[in-house]
Order: sequence, then C-alpha cells, then structure tokens
Amino acid sequence: MTDRSARIVDTLVDAFEDLMTANPAAFRTKFRKMAADPFAFYRGSACLFYADVAEMDDPWADEKTSRVWIQGDLHAENFGTYMDGDGVLVFDVNDFDEAYVGHFTWDVLRFAASMALMGWRKAISDDDITTLVRSYVRGYVDQVRTFVSKDDDRGFALNLRTSEGAIHQVLQLARLRTRVDLLDGITEAEGFDRILRDGPGVRRLDDDERAKVVDAFSRYLESIPESKRFRGVAYTVKDVVGRSGFGIGSAGLPAYTVLIEGPNEALDNDVVVSMKQGNVAAPSRVVTDPEIAAAFRHHGHRTAVSQRALQAHADRLLGWTDLDGVGFVVSEVSPYENDLDWSNLTEPDEIAPVVEYLGRATAKVHCVADSDADHTLVPFQTEDAILAVVDGKEEEFADWVVDFAHSYSARVREDHALFVEAFRGGAIPGVAASATLEGKSVS
Repeated sequence: MTDRSARIVDTLVDAFEDLMTANPAAFRTKFRKMAADPFAFYRGSACLFYADVAEMDDPWADEKTSRVWIQGDLHAENFGTYMDGDGVLVFDVNDFDEAYVGHFTWDVLRFAASMALMGWRKAISDDDITTLVRSYVRGYVDQVRTFVSKDDDRGFALNLRTSEGAIHQVLQLARLRTRVDLLDGITEAEGFDRILRDGPGVRRLDDDERAKVVDAFSRYLESIPESKRFRGVAYTVKDVVGRSGFGIGSAGLPAYTVLIEGPNEALDNDVVVSMKQGNVAAPSRVVTDPEIAAAFRHHGHRTAVSQRALQAHADRLLGWTDLDGVGFVVSEVSPYENDLDWSNLTEPDEIAPVVEYLGRATAKVHCVADSDADHTLVPFQTEDAILAVVDGKEEEFADWVVDFAHSYSARVREDHALFVEAFRGGAIPGVAASATLEGKSVS
C-alpha cells in the first residue's frame, strides 16, 4: 500500500470507525457508491479534503476570515430548492450536516474542486473549467461586495422573482409539488387518520423504543424559537418509524420519521419530520479552537445552530434533541425540495450562468443568518471581513482558487483509484468488499 493509500484508509477509518462498527453493511453500501466515480468518492470523503486543506497555507485566512460559519461540504450537488420560513421558494445550499465554523475559503475551494471534477466527468476542457470556476468566484465576490454596500442583507434570495434559466426552472418544478403528494407517498389511510407507510428502509418500533422517541420529540419542541412555533393542535405525534437507507453522507446514522399534526386537523396539513442522529462535522476534525467545540451540546445541536447561522429564513421546524445521550437534528421532510439536475447541463455556456448563481448563493450562506441565529461565535459582519482580504486582489484570489480546483481534482481522481483498490482488496478494516456468491463467502 502506498503512503497516499494508507492516508486515505486511515483518514476514513478515523472519521467513521464507530459508525462502521455499528453498521458495517451501511458502510459497504456507502463505499460502493463512492467507488462509482471520482465525484462520488469526493462527495463521501469530506474528511480527507479537510485533512489535506488543513495542511495548506491559506493567505486569505486571518483572525476573522478563519472563523466564519461554513456549510462544510459544499459541492455542486448540494444546492437545491426549499420553502423558507416565510413561505418563499428559494434556491440555495440545502445540506448542513457538515456545517461548522472555519475558513471561508474551505467552502469556496471545495465547490471549485467539485466543479472541476464535474467538468472532467462531462469531458469539458481545462480552459473551460477555468472559466467556470472564475464565474463562480466572480459571483461570490460580487455578492459579498453587494452585502457590504446594502443594509438589507436578508432581502437577497434566489427565488422565482430574481432567478433565470436553469435555476428558475428548478424553482418552477418545485412549485408544482404538493404536500398531499408527499403525504400520499409516505403515509396511508387508517380509518379516519394517516399513519406512516411501510416500505424499504422503514422499521416498526417496539413500545419501549417508540416511547423514547416520542419523549425525545417532546423535548425537541423546546429548541424551536418562540417566533417560529405553531399554536393550537400542532406537533401532536401520530406515528413514528425507524429509517435507514440514506445517501452517501449519512450512511449508518440512526434516524426516525415522525408524522405529526400540522397547523390544523385537516389531514392534508399533516407534517412529516425527520429526526436524524447528528454526525461529526468534517471541518470539526481540523478546527482546534476549544471555544468553538464547547459551543455545541452535541452534533444535533451543532447542525441546527449552524443551519440557522447559514440560512436567512430557516425551517420553522428546525431544532434538536437527544436520545440515549446522543444528539439528533430535527427538520421537516418538505415536499418543496428539488435538487439542481446537472445531467441536463452539458455545455460550458449553459453551465456558466448557473455557477455564477451558485457563487452568489455561497456568499449568501456566509454572510446572511436567520433572525434567530446565535451570533456569539461569529460576532462580526462576515461580508466586511471577507471583502477586507479580497478587495483589490480579486484576480489573485480567483487564480488561487482555479489552481486549487485543477490540482485537487486531479488528486481526487488518483485517490479514487487508490480507494477502489484498497476497498476491493479488503484494506479498510471492518467493511471489506465481501459478498456471498453461490453460498460461498468471497472477497
């Protein structure tokens, strides 16, 4: 095994050992998905990215810009639509499981490298990839500058009135979705009420486990800010099931789906809520400031607090709780979530305006928080701090990001091949790529 192969294996084991031990089958599935191509490997190995960038010199990180709320796993497929807390359909960053406090550049670099990987997957030339990454950086810096010059930061959003092209289409498609369609897919009628539907990945709970989950849910209600709480009959628990089968990032994390009464007793206003164990945020593995770590009760709390810091109008159901001493994040399973479909974006001139929008969306999550966000960890205006380090050096900053995008995407492609060989060869302890063929165990 080469030194780099050993580093990949050691970093993955260090990050996921407890979860791999608890559920090796889930991690075999995760690693098989990561083996599919370099981009999938990149999505599932944020811990390796941070191990690498933490050793880099970062000329744009000072006392303030190294202490910014970041999304933590910002790649091209982590953008999509959601219905914000004010009822507006928004296109934005839509995954906060890895959110933390760190260098603002880490989000920018992680996205840029993902854009280079996606460009390589689409057989786009290096010159065109450079242009696309520059479009992203230009959108990012321009939006940061706009936030500095305007007082109403929270008024900016990519929505049906402010977007065009592919982003606008994603929002239009999300608008066609309905709560009734979601409920009909997840629930079924039982007499005059709804219950959660059985199906793949759904696990019925015994009485003791159900009671513990309902108790944890009742305590979660205390984490909802007073300004966001529903009144009246809302939050009554109707049904609870265990869930499994999440994507690459959430493999092995215990989760529950809770069906609750919505704002009124009409069955088409029932609400589905996810209660998922919080994972250890990848940036937290390299950020050594004890004050930051001490600010969070557990990883469920960290996820919810971070999301409020990164979204202008956060989910009204967002909160946290704990179960058997382990932190869980709670959020609505929304019918209005619609991811950007990159498969229909093939030519650089189609992709360029999209990535400029994504640059602006990245600036927004860095600079604009929910009104109920906790500002004690980042007690300054992020946009002022970022502009102070890039102002007058925009081209130098863009060059630095472009160079990283090309070099790191090449490294990821090499790492992917090393990972596949290590996994196939049984070099990752506890999750050897084994199967049963004709009654015989093989590796």
